[in-house]
Amino acid sequence: MSKTFLSEKELISGCIRKDRDAQGMLYARYSPRLYTLCLRYLEDTEEARDLMHDSIIKAFDSIRSFRKSSESSLYVWLRKITLNLVFDRLKENNRFSGISLEQVSEDDIQIVEEFDIEPSQEIPEFVFKQAMSALPPVRRAVFNMYYVDELSHKEIAKALGITERGSTSILAKARTSIRNAINDYIKTTGQ
Repeated sequence: MSKTFLSEKELISGCIRKDRDAQGMLYARYSPRLYTLCLRYLEDTEEARDLMHDSIIKAFDSIRSFRKSSESSLYVWLRKITLNLVFDRLKENNRFSGISLEQVSEDDIQIVEEFDIEPSQEIPEFVFKQAMSALPPVRRAVFNMYYVDELSHKEIAKALGITERGSTSILAKARTSIRNAINDYIKTTGQ
């Protein structure tokens, strides 16, 4: 293919034909976002890169099954493939085995208010990133799945092999940890 930019439809058609240029363009266009997605769940940059590569290879192998609908784009489809591989890897490696996900007390499940930040307060991005990186893997994963990837507790429970109630509890604990880190920053800096 001699085109420098292909539409999504042309890109898919080229990948179905196993055109190396189209595959290269798909990789160039979507790999950075997919890598970032993997990195949100996996702390190891090499593991995140490997999983991103695996997801693109899987996409190439199953591109014929892609069906564009009014709600779905190629990125959404690639994102779903990638998330499924990430969740499988997390379960496979027992990243959550040391945490009891089924035994949750009523006190753990609470409606946590949105972060208590005044509109005039600006919280630097590094504060939020530090708070996220300090979370245990399961809390970080559930937080990302719920807020960033916009999965329901039912979808999170299915993906991680836990109960919906467990997902709700873990999210509440993650939010509390992040809120506490932000409040500590505010107290320390006097903002």
